[in-house]
Amino acid sequence: MMKLISVFVATIVLIAGTLGAAAQDDSLVIWADDTRAPILEELGAQFEEEFGIAVRVDELGFGDIRDQFKTAAPAGEGPDMIIGAHDWLGELAVNGLLAEIDVSDVADDFLGAALSAFVYEGVQYGLPYAAENVAFLRNVDLVPDNPETWDDVRSVSEQLIADGASKYGFVMFDNNPYHFFPVQTAFGGYVFGLTEEGYNPEDVGIDSEGSIAAAAYLEAYGADGLMPSGIDYDVMHTMFETGDAAMIITGPWAIPRIEESGVNFVVDSIPAGPGGSGKPFLGVQGFMISAFSENQLLAEAFLFDYIATDETMSSIYSADPRPPALLETRDSIEDEIMLGFVAAGTEGLAMPAIPEMSSVWSAWGNAMQLVRTGELSGEEAFSNAGEQIRALIAGEE
Repeated sequence: MMKLISVFVATIVLIAGTLGAAAQDDSLVIWADDTRAPILEELGAQFEEEFGIAVRVDELGFGDIRDQFKTAAPAGEGPDMIIGAHDWLGELAVNGLLAEIDVSDVADDFLGAALSAFVYEGVQYGLPYAAENVAFLRNVDLVPDNPETWDDVRSVSEQLIADGASKYGFVMFDNNPYHFFPVQTAFGGYVFGLTEEGYNPEDVGIDSEGSIAAAAYLEAYGADGLMPSGIDYDVMHTMFETGDAAMIITGPWAIPRIEESGVNFVVDSIPAGPGGSGKPFLGVQGFMISAFSENQLLAEAFLFDYIATDETMSSIYSADPRPPALLETRDSIEDEIMLGFVAAGTEGLAMPAIPEMSSVWSAWGNAMQLVRTGELSGEEAFSNAGEQIRALIAGEE
């Protein structure tokens, strides 16, 4: 990784000496939440001690950073850098609030899908630090070996029910596209086509051949009595935690309650299907630089030389365990549960951050609901959803 800071600092010092600029004009301001702020404050103190340039970390609620940034940045009162989620990208980039970041020197050091999460219309606007995803969880006492395919999941579920070992095998809650997406990808389905420029909103895949095949699998699975309808998130987890269900898809946020239940479980990769491995959505968090910052080069140098290091990423991981985006840190994880989520996310796809994604969720979820209740076939429900989504994107009623 290139050491850029010394060059930039020397330049800043020269300019400051020539123009008589005050030291405070050269300070970096970062907005971060309460989890990441203490780590960045320590880095800032090191940076100031070495280079004499202050780094001020303002602590905000994670949910407040985006909204306040949208107002403060254009007024010249915002930070040089923010921590945020990649699904903020579409809104912030469209409004010209973010600066392009050149990641060419570090691209091989990061999970590719995590880097691409911060690409909008072919431009890189952020550097990731964590990539979170769902995985396949199974009760080891009921299912000793992970099913390799979704056909295997069905076979195992049928056997468990026939033997009376549990009421159900695999279950998921009814209206949950985020959790169903890795099933769709295993059958070759997708939401939007993905190109080098990012997601293409003109290529809607909810009613693609693979998506309809996944819907047909879900339809038959429920119709054959392998999974009841009327399941929500809490019911699904209660079934798993009490042994009434043997397999679920969920995320790391659910681990504390599962561990508290005492069920003997492991975290595995998503089973494969005719379309290959099951690819979950990645929810990526990272650092973005303000387009209105007067210290963009310095901010970028600080980002690469002080933040994009294994030491810093390990500290962030320790403070808030999420699968790291930096490969060196990712490869050093020893916790078996987190390793399961890491493995499941290796081929994951960044959740689309394009504005058109807001037109997808409702129609997609309703299609699942209609299939689960038996009101429509998988093909009819997902075909209708595809048409609805295209109409919404086009601005039609």
